[in-house]
Amino acid sequence: MEQDYIKIIFGLKLKQIRTDKNLSLFGLSKLTKLSKSYLNEIEKGKKYPKPDKIAILSEKLDVPYDQLVSLKLDKNLAPIGELLQSKIFKEIPLDLFGIKESDLIDIVANAPAKVNAFISTIIEIAQHYNFSRESFFLASVRSFQEANNNYFDDLEQSALRFSKAYQIDLTKPISSKDIEEVLIEEYGYTINENELKKHQDLGNLRSVFVPKTKTLLLASGIDDAQRTFIYAKEIAYNYLEITNRLYTFPWIKFDSFDQVLNNFYASYFAGALIISKAELSSKLEKIFAMKTFSETRFMKLIESFNASPESFYQRLTNIIPKAFNVQDLFFLRFTHKLGSEKFHLKKELHLSHQHSPRANETNEHYCRRWVSLNVLNTICKSGKAHEFSAQISNYVNDNMKYLVLSSATKDPFRENQYRSISIGFLINKQLERKLNFLNENKIVEQYVGVTCERCSIKDCKERKASPVALDKLNTNKTIASIVEKLNMKFQ
Repeated sequence: MEQDYIKIIFGLKLKQIRTDKNLSLFGLSKLTKLSKSYLNEIEKGKKYPKPDKIAILSEKLDVPYDQLVSLKLDKNLAPIGELLQSKIFKEIPLDLFGIKESDLIDIVANAPAKVNAFISTIIEIAQHYNFSRESFFLASVRSFQEANNNYFDDLEQSALRFSKAYQIDLTKPISSKDIEEVLIEEYGYTINENELKKHQDLGNLRSVFVPKTKTLLLASGIDDAQRTFIYAKEIAYNYLEITNRLYTFPWIKFDSFDQVLNNFYASYFAGALIISKAELSSKLEKIFAMKTFSETRFMKLIESFNASPESFYQRLTNIIPKAFNVQDLFFLRFTHKLGSEKFHLKKELHLSHQHSPRANETNEHYCRRWVSLNVLNTICKSGKAHEFSAQISNYVNDNMKYLVLSSATKDPFRENQYRSISIGFLINKQLERKLNFLNENKIVEQYVGVTCERCSIKDCKERKASPVALDKLNTNKTIASIVEKLNMKFQ
């Protein structure tokens, strides 16, 4: 990239100087006696001129030679230079999205001013919302999931091959003991359950892997479902021969995009191993065929796998689009502290398009009518291990309805902390064909907004803030309408 960078920077500077002097490429060719095609290749960053050619350009454009060859860019092009000098193009596997690095370089070279404005805007937004490098990586992975409908057949097949090779019966719940011996016997792991509890500052970590000795340190408070998932991820790293990986669960930091992507691959493999596609599809088909939705039946379905509710709901986002051709869905994970008025959307996934319930970074109040928030309030009062609820959410501003299923559980590693996991399905003809119980009256229907500040629902008793953002929008529309009428009156 170093050589490419030098070529691009020279080309950008040459193009800027030429345009500042109101010279066309043809005009510069006549002025310097260098061919138009040669100069075009230089400006596109594909060629770097020899010293004698640089000297000619320096003389004819009346620009000091040193200034021309310097890698320092003026303020108009500085953001582009920072982007090119960074490792961003190398860290993100652009080929996953069908993009070549050369394509981006061509865009930068052909429209530097517009690209510069775009980059500056992105940087400003990122700073405003405290958008970290890790957040950017996670957003990239999420986009990759969405682009593939969150289904990866190669990982599904890998999990099946592993289960066959090691005689793991996927028709029955998998326990940690079923795969622990594979880690120990096949991959030479040592399991240590005593070390992490000696370090109070590591209270939120479930596991730490020490690669040199292949020692897996486990937290003492994890249940068998969590232990099974951790083991399955370690199996994935070894079976899929992934070396560039993260060593803690949950993660502390990422060093590269590959680590983020590989963490996703390992998690997907673990989910495919613990929650069999065939078993889940078969059980879902029976529930979807019922005339009346049964919360008890759905809870039993979750409990039939040795997995956390979050892992189960994540797995639904893999299987339902593929097995039932239901593409319009979203996944949300909220966290909430007992006694607090705040709810934090920590994870989201939207397949097909950006659905209404989405993260808000402007400290607005999420709609208190959401089932995702209601189950959190319920579990805080009940003290149960698991609360479940279903809702048909009617988004008045978007004129769209969703069937939303939501579970809430206590965070075992954080005192007085709770989390809810939700999956929502856009109600359309396709969903109505697949879910026989959809039109029954037992599922509560609620009119909802996204945030109180942008909600048009009148006399809402759950409202936590006035619709200031919506009021401002409506005021601007009124002003625009009056101005338009005045223009017509006095034209």
